[in-house]
Amino acid sequence: MNTLATSRNEALAPLPAGQRVFRWHDHASLWFSLGVGLLVMQVGAYLMPALGTQQALLAVVVGSVIGAGLLGWVAKIGCDSGLASAGLMHAVYGRRFAGLPIVLNIVQLVGWGTFELVVMRDATVAIGRQSGMLAAGAWPVAATLLWGGVVLLLISGSMVQLVRRVIARVALPLVVLSLLWLSWQFIAMAQAQGLAQIWQRRGNGGMGVMPALDLVIAMPISWLPLVADYARHGVSGADALRGSWIGYALANIWCYCLGVLVALVLPSQDLVTALLLAQGGLLALSLILIDEVDNAYGDMYSGAVSAHSLRPRWSVRRWGLGLAALCTALALVLPMHSLEPFLLLLSSVFVPLFGVILGRLAFGVPAHAALQRAAGVHGLPVALWLAGIACYHLLPRALPALGAALPTLALCFALAYLTRPRG
Repeated sequence: MNTLATSRNEALAPLPAGQRVFRWHDHASLWFSLGVGLLVMQVGAYLMPALGTQQALLAVVVGSVIGAGLLGWVAKIGCDSGLASAGLMHAVYGRRFAGLPIVLNIVQLVGWGTFELVVMRDATVAIGRQSGMLAAGAWPVAATLLWGGVVLLLISGSMVQLVRRVIARVALPLVVLSLLWLSWQFIAMAQAQGLAQIWQRRGNGGMGVMPALDLVIAMPISWLPLVADYARHGVSGADALRGSWIGYALANIWCYCLGVLVALVLPSQDLVTALLLAQGGLLALSLILIDEVDNAYGDMYSGAVSAHSLRPRWSVRRWGLGLAALCTALALVLPMHSLEPFLLLLSSVFVPLFGVILGRLAFGVPAHAALQRAAGVHGLPVALWLAGIACYHLLPRALPALGAALPTLALCFALAYLTRPRG
């Protein structure tokens, strides 16, 4: 590994045109695959029984379309500029201050990567016990090390080749078939229990539609700090916008709805057990579990790009291997099942962060030009971000029925847009 290759800061320089190969279907394949996961289904199940069936589906569809639209918008900015997420943060918040949101992003990506490994471990153990192949003992540790080793192997290779050859051609068709099968099985169960009764079921009032919308939007928003790291490899900004939006929205709606359906049909079962109870659920869950690997990979690859932006002496690949090893170690020792507070805490940081980025870069100075002009600290964007975090936490107390994510995002975007530099 030569010194020039490792010392150049790849995350803060526009990607050369010769390395941009993703078309709209590559973006769509990647983000559909990243949008499918057991974590998404679990969050969908959290909406029940607080909401009624119709309220839950409304929150899922509207939240997914809005959240995926934001994802696609940031993807377009990343593709047009050729900059990674760290580069966008430098351009908006200043070269010295950008280190803070970048470090927060790395922390959340390590958390997500660890979550993914824990979910894959638990699902692997459940599948093994269901099939009679595993018993109690050291199998959870072995399963964690197994999936951590798989991610280490993938991160040592080419991200572009993984997306174009493995995800698009192999993983995506298999996971679509699995989702179709599970959907068919649980719709049949719902039909046996009475579709009309399930459709008219009311919630117990523990959550309103707007707070539920926050929870739905939290999942795509958690990917906002990652999307430019992949979209910068795209040929066209319009393709990046369209592919990322469509791919993620479809996956998010499907998995959230499946989680809601499972919670309605088998309310007393945890998600993995409920999926295993479906006919053919063992095979379908196994295929979804394999697809879950790309979610962990996505977290660790993007975390490596962000870490490389801070310490370019280590290559992206070297950082990726280090973060994969760290996530594997954390998955062995930390309890990682308090999901909802974690999601909402992340949203409180990254909703206003990217509201300001979108307001500054979507219609103003191009991102690569803004990066060239970036000073040490850009006081106004920093103040807007911090005020947005405060707004996110204060709104549920002052106006609980309004939710937090959408009002905060709209406010930060509007103020950043109105105060953006001209020319």
